[in-house]
Amino acid sequence: MSEYSGIKMGKLKLKGEKRKKHKKSKSEKSEDKSESKVDFEDATLHGEWFLVQKPEQITGSICIEFGPHQYVRALDNGLLILGAPHSPGEGPDQEEIFVAIRASSNQFALKTGYNKYLSVDGRHRVVGHSDAVGEKEQFDPVFQDGKLAIMGPNQCFLSIDEDNDELPYLISHNTKATSNEMVKLRTNINPELTRIERLKSQIPDEEKGSLRDCEINYVRKYQSFQDKKMRLNSDSTDTLQKAKGKGKLHEELLDRRSKMKSDKFCK
Repeated sequence: MSEYSGIKMGKLKLKGEKRKKHKKSKSEKSEDKSESKVDFEDATLHGEWFLVQKPEQITGSICIEFGPHQYVRALDNGLLILGAPHSPGEGPDQEEIFVAIRASSNQFALKTGYNKYLSVDGRHRVVGHSDAVGEKEQFDPVFQDGKLAIMGPNQCFLSIDEDNDELPYLISHNTKATSNEMVKLRTNINPELTRIERLKSQIPDEEKGSLRDCEINYVRKYQSFQDKKMRLNSDSTDTLQKAKGKGKLHEELLDRRSKMKSDKFCK
């Protein structure tokens, strides 16, 4: 069986629901930018698989949870069923892990471990038979009020066929998202580590290292001496530490350089 990996996603629009447009307040905008709280206890109970709370998290390996500790499982005949419950602390089996691939700005495709892409057949069953991604292999993730439903290419929402006498197949049948269509996606990528890495990548090279290193880097960058000899402020870096805490590190660094007349932008 081949390895699994990657994806991304959208917003939950229930059928028949009219949504009012409104301008976001400053507080709402700031909330949008804030990071969702990571539930590490929940992740531990699911074998270190983290609950997807927003589209950006859907990258890497993905599993689909329709019941407590129960994940959608790919069969070798191309059909998909709801797997048996796992014990708390266990993650999904290999057959329950899919590769999510971005198909468009709002849609994604899912590939099984058998290298087949998911689509929906004429009986509304979700099947893994396709060798490539087309319109019939694209799904819409729909987020709303902390919940998620997934719309199939036939404009119906995914759910488990509880009425089937054989197996609990994954289907795309209802045009309205009810409680039966609510699903949880999980990723094995820790969103907190992803956030930290993203913040680190935003730090300028000059500011990496200690505050003294930071000051040296900026003196080198902006020094105005012809002889290229570095002239550093001999004062303690305590003032830099205080300025950093107030969000005024760059002003303090400039002030220290100006005292040494070492900045080409200082008169």
